[in-house]
Amino acid sequence: MTPAETIPRDRVRALTPADLLALARCHAATPNDWSFAPRFDPVERWYSRLAQAADHEVWLLTWLPGQATELHDHGGAAGAFVVVSGTVTEQTLPSGPADPARLVETSLVTGAGRHFGAHHVHRIVNAGNRPAVTVHAYGPALTEMTRYDIEDGRLRIAETRRAGVDW
Repeated sequence: MTPAETIPRDRVRALTPADLLALARCHAATPNDWSFAPRFDPVERWYSRLAQAADHEVWLLTWLPGQATELHDHGGAAGAFVVVSGTVTEQTLPSGPADPARLVETSLVTGAGRHFGAHHVHRIVNAGNRPAVTVHAYGPALTEMTRYDIEDGRLRIAETRRAGVDW
């Protein structure tokens, strides 16, 4: 699948997490095809949509050292991401009671990727000392994202953000 390929609306099918990882890898491998260059914001992580189709969307994100997301899901969308440059750490919840001190950490270096299903809750952080760039693909396109806190061993919804309203 090339970044320019789209599926006609009358033939849309749900992309699998593996499909989304392949799509993210394709976009990550072709930075000369991006319609804009990555930017870095010293206040918060920067992001912008690279592509959108009936069955998915692709985003470019940048991370300065110390920048991170909150613990969140993707509103029922499956997803994948690939590290274009630098290193990011994905933090996920272990099975059993939720405990912020026990988040499972997986470091992903340049070229590494990860895919996940529709109900995946995670946090991504640049814990290193160099900037990082990542490409993320979601299917279907994001309509909302829920941010969570951990209280008394349980996830608690802190906020739900909606596409077109909050980002």
